[in-house]
Amino acid sequence: MTRAIEKVKPCQDMQDVRRAINALDDVLVPLLVERVGYMTQAARIKQRASQVRDEARIEDIVQRVRRGASKEGGDSDVIEQIYRSLMEACIAFEEREFARLRSHAAQGESA
Repeated sequence: MTRAIEKVKPCQDMQDVRRAINALDDVLVPLLVERVGYMTQAARIKQRASQVRDEARIEDIVQRVRRGASKEGGDSDVIEQIYRSLMEACIAFEEREFARLRSHAAQGESA
């Protein structure tokens, strides 16, 4: 099995680099949208706002992605930073979704 780092192609100039990054972004963005979509599901399922931030789950994810980065030949510290930032954005989104869903539910009950 080929490690991700071994898939990086030699580039002759910045156009080659940018073209490769754009191609990866075309794959990553839909996956990130799908991942964030699960935050709405989590917000719907969780019963209390205090459940939105789960420090143990955050650390489990960090350890899992660090292992994955290392296995793929990447820099575990960089991947951890990316994921911590991603998770903070997802938590903020989930908090908004949690409030939005409860607000809609409350409006439906008062109608």
